[in-house]
Amino acid sequence: MSETLCSGNVTTRLQRIAELAREDRSRVFTSVAHAIDLEWVMEAYRRTRKDGAAGVDGCTWADYATNLETNLSALAMKIRSGTYRPLPVRRAHIPKASGGERPIGIPSFEDKVAQRAVAMLLEAIYEQDFSPWSYGFRPGRSAHGALEELQRRPTSWKRCWVIEADIQSFFDTIDHTKLRSILDQRVRDGVVRMLVDRWLSAGVMEQGRLVRPDEGTPQGGVISPLLANIFLHEVLDRWVVRDVWPRLKGHMEPIRYADDFVLLLQREDDARRVMTALHRRFERFGLKLHPEKTRLVSFNCPGLGKQRAQQQRSFDFLGFTHYWAVSRNRSWIVKQRTAKNRFARGLKNLKERCRTMRHHVLREQHETLCRMLRGHFNYYGITGNGEALSRYRHEAERIWGRSLARRNRRSFSWRRFLPLLERFPLPAAHPTHSVVPSESAT
Repeated sequence: MSETLCSGNVTTRLQRIAELAREDRSRVFTSVAHAIDLEWVMEAYRRTRKDGAAGVDGCTWADYATNLETNLSALAMKIRSGTYRPLPVRRAHIPKASGGERPIGIPSFEDKVAQRAVAMLLEAIYEQDFSPWSYGFRPGRSAHGALEELQRRPTSWKRCWVIEADIQSFFDTIDHTKLRSILDQRVRDGVVRMLVDRWLSAGVMEQGRLVRPDEGTPQGGVISPLLANIFLHEVLDRWVVRDVWPRLKGHMEPIRYADDFVLLLQREDDARRVMTALHRRFERFGLKLHPEKTRLVSFNCPGLGKQRAQQQRSFDFLGFTHYWAVSRNRSWIVKQRTAKNRFARGLKNLKERCRTMRHHVLREQHETLCRMLRGHFNYYGITGNGEALSRYRHEAERIWGRSLARRNRRSFSWRRFLPLLERFPLPAAHPTHSVVPSESAT
């Protein structure tokens, strides 16, 4: 079976669904599950990551692929007939930038394919509705697009107030009843909705104990980011357009990446009213904004002249600290540098990795560190952040050198370590994304 052929046929059907959704924004889709046939599931399989951890059944991608066509054919039949039943997700924990741990749900590999198949269908519909300021987990969009907009707006306005928002335990507190009500507005196909309900109630397996929560959607699942976007599109995005913008005296620009968002406003009075209304809006949908992490920041350009003293002239969003600085042509612009907590967390991970592979051969250590640094630079490598990137690379070299010195039971010496760095150089710290206008880049 040709995956290229499958992809082309499925693309045509996806385009047709998208056209129907775009032509009539009030259209309710009641019969779309029939599109999920073997070709569709093959395409979902092709789009599914193959390097993820195994779920509760221990089945990896390689295990599933040994009898691929039979497995996918059976999966397509179970989805279309409504007999597919997902396994519980396996709970794992990863460190959070702010401290503590974030719970992640790891579905079985077959469930990842099934979720991808349904997500493809829902995405074709909801991409026609989603707002242009929503950047998270959407095709052709990324955090760097949000960062570019966040740099451009305050630089253009000069006068700006920022509502920096943090939703408490968003993925764990999504109200299932309200989510179903929101889905009713666009999708009422019985098979699709039954599958979504089963994923919401599949439960979490942790240390041999099964828990079935009555709210939330496990982070880590393929379908979870899309459901989060659908939920917040109604809670925040549509509310802004329908109820907030018409009442403002100045301009306002929302920027959202999944459950992380900021609201940029030109006027202080508008900002204070929106701040108050925002809490009420989220409470209506069973969500809470963190009382300490949600704040209103005065972010006026320092070059405006006489103005009320500002205690806060920076804020963090998407792992970057946003602040005012003077560009090469001596104009004030908003710049972005790696946030302190993200910088420290990255170095902590590097240090731990060097400790665990201290006695591995040098080439293996070098390859691992290069991958980690490239990953850091691929995200944080934006124009204007060169100093933080160079400092991160220097600290990575020092951490590696100290680790090797401990292996040899010596004190660390740059003189002894530099010849090794010439043989095994770490990646250069060059920006890979431009989010600052060229005339003001540094």
